[in-house]
Amino acid sequence: MLVDTAKDGVQALPAVILGTLLNVLDGVSYGMIIFPAAGVFTDLGAMGVSMFFVSAIISQVVYSAGASGFAGGNGSMMIEVVPFFHILANSISEQIGEDHPEEIIATTLVAFAFSSLLTGLTFFLLGFFRLGSLIGFFPRHILVGCIGGVGVFLIVTGLTVSTRMPEDDFDLTFATLRYMFNSSNVILWSPALGLAVLLRLITMRWHHQLVLPICGWTHFIIIPILFYIVVLSARLDLPTLRHEGWLFDVAASEESWYNFYSYFDFTKTRWGPLWSTMPTQLALLFFNILHPPLNVPALAVSLDQDVDTNKELVAHGYSNLLAGLFGTVPNYLVYVNTLLFYRVGGTTRISGFLLAGATVVLLLVGTGPIAYIPIMVVGALIFVLGIDLVKEALWDTRHRVSRQEYVTIASIMIAMTVWDFVIGVLFGIIVSCLFFVVQNSQRRSIRAIHSGETVMSAVRRPSAHRAYIREVSKQTTVLRLQGFLFFGTITHVEETIRALVEGPSWERNPIQFLIVDLSLVAGVDMSSAEAFVRVQRLLAAKRIVLVFCGIVAESSVKRALESVDLFLLPGVELFETMNDAMEWTENVYLRAWFLSRKAETKPVVLPGRQDGVNLDLHESLPNSPRRSQLRDAGWRTIPHRTFPERAPLSDTGEPYNTLVQAFSSYGELDPVIFRPIVTYLEHISLPEGLILWRQGDPSDGLYVIESGVLRATYQFTDHTPAIEESMVAGTLAGELSALSGLERNATVAVERQAVVWKLSAQNLRKMQDEQPELARTFTALVLKAAKIDYDILLSALAARQ
Repeated sequence: MLVDTAKDGVQALPAVILGTLLNVLDGVSYGMIIFPAAGVFTDLGAMGVSMFFVSAIISQVVYSAGASGFAGGNGSMMIEVVPFFHILANSISEQIGEDHPEEIIATTLVAFAFSSLLTGLTFFLLGFFRLGSLIGFFPRHILVGCIGGVGVFLIVTGLTVSTRMPEDDFDLTFATLRYMFNSSNVILWSPALGLAVLLRLITMRWHHQLVLPICGWTHFIIIPILFYIVVLSARLDLPTLRHEGWLFDVAASEESWYNFYSYFDFTKTRWGPLWSTMPTQLALLFFNILHPPLNVPALAVSLDQDVDTNKELVAHGYSNLLAGLFGTVPNYLVYVNTLLFYRVGGTTRISGFLLAGATVVLLLVGTGPIAYIPIMVVGALIFVLGIDLVKEALWDTRHRVSRQEYVTIASIMIAMTVWDFVIGVLFGIIVSCLFFVVQNSQRRSIRAIHSGETVMSAVRRPSAHRAYIREVSKQTTVLRLQGFLFFGTITHVEETIRALVEGPSWERNPIQFLIVDLSLVAGVDMSSAEAFVRVQRLLAAKRIVLVFCGIVAESSVKRALESVDLFLLPGVELFETMNDAMEWTENVYLRAWFLSRKAETKPVVLPGRQDGVNLDLHESLPNSPRRSQLRDAGWRTIPHRTFPERAPLSDTGEPYNTLVQAFSSYGELDPVIFRPIVTYLEHISLPEGLILWRQGDPSDGLYVIESGVLRATYQFTDHTPAIEESMVAGTLAGELSALSGLERNATVAVERQAVVWKLSAQNLRKMQDEQPELARTFTALVLKAAKIDYDILLSALAARQ
């Protein structure tokens, strides 16, 4: 066991060395700027480096101990929060006053530690309750804009660090520009910026992952060596160089790493100024919690490793809570460092612990050597990161985001630079919301508009009834909506409905039913719900029935429409599916005709819901175009008399009357030809609830329905909902499987007590042998009816998509 551990440790040495070098570069570069370089914070750069290393060690130990799914995960301080720390520190300093330095520093350190505690608690709760995926819903381009703002801040920080200009004095004025381009200041910042540009050009030319750390470390060693060669050759005085801004003037550089704990004094902490920083703390928290849910999945893909994002959030919670308790700054799993660490062999938890130990050594060495580091070295590294972040935000995204998103990114960066980071984050959220409303208001919420003659219900009806429905359903309009209906999209829907019931469209085709299909609607806001109330008033004035369908019980859509009492208004109907809605409207049309011809028409049982509106066709005014169309269609398509004047085939007029119902639209039925068919048909009464056959059963013949209702259920696949089809009097059941000899393609049950005429497979063959002309004529009619029936069934299936 010890041998294996030692072997793993030796193999991890290259990764540990690389990770240590990266921590040195980051610690010196960004630890030095945790505090503003002005006022009471001027000499606290070394303290910031110590806090950086303490946070890095805590996170490294937590991740390596098993909290993270990445065995070689590298933890470090969140360097992107530095701008927020400066806002916190400057705000506290202004409120307390610089004549109380001890109180300012104590309150600032408590604020930094509190940000770690707040971040850790949030991470832990998100991971514990498995809510990590929720952060992924936040717009990515807002985070990119914030990152770009951090990049601009780092470039400005590089300038202020190089010239020793107080950060609070930097603003976008000509005075600042003149100061920066003063000859003495240009000499200070131009070497750092030139080195940064040189590093970026090298990494652009060579893309290997180790190029940047190797160049950075070479830069960190060679530039100081060259600097001191020049100093010794010119016999320059170090105090003079430090005074002129070439070396860090770190007064506390000889103190121990734990010296920053001596500044924690709760008796000197001013709680009022600390409480006033809560808006900045929340903005900092918002920025912090966006990183791990983005870094962790990206790192998992890069390393081809499955990890649980919620587990990583809990790990971040532990590491930041401990960082807060130890009085230091927030930390996280660093994507780039971890990826490089893995690439050179740091794939075990032992390598992670060794890296933590090496960082402890760096901490114990202390910050004394910082006083001898040329400022241009640190400035160059700050410039490099700033340039990288600005490039990532503005250049890398130019072809990857929409124009609106790009404007949002740029505006966030401008707002953060001109004002501050809190305003920039809030401004980005507001701009994103505005663009979201604009973009979604331009999307079509109307998926399709259909006429009832093209979208029919899955009900098998007598051919005459179907011909009648196909004509009169021109008065039915189906409006299929999609997406989320809100104040930005409902206006187009309302305008479309108004166009249907007013002006030329209404004159060409006055409608009776408007069916609104909401099956693809994700939600409805209050403005949209109230718009439907206005639509109902408009339709009610024209005696148009508003029919809603596709609304699931207890859904948010239904609750939103119920909140405005829409379904309690007159002339409003509600159905669960479009098929139910279409079936109901077709029944209303048929019932209107039956009532107008009740003295001459045989009663017909209709499927589905029977309550609702009555068109009162027999009482309509003669000049009503809608009623006239219904009457004319009825006289053209439905026979005036049910029984022909010629003698029936039997004493009861059956089965000839039922056959006329089924086939009258496909040709005239000659009683002479069809007289022998009665000898091949079996008259059967079927009780309600009886299952005639199940899907997959062998066929035993076909049925002609004389009365009652059958219901067929089609289950095409195991993963799609079943399709149901009603079959009423005057229609066929089981015809295709009977003619083809194949197994049943649906399960058929008796929905309402029925009487049928059965033509068994044996009698069908017998009829083909004994009455070939009758069999040929009958089969041709059956195939015509079946073709129409299945076309309508497929239409109903397509309407569900």
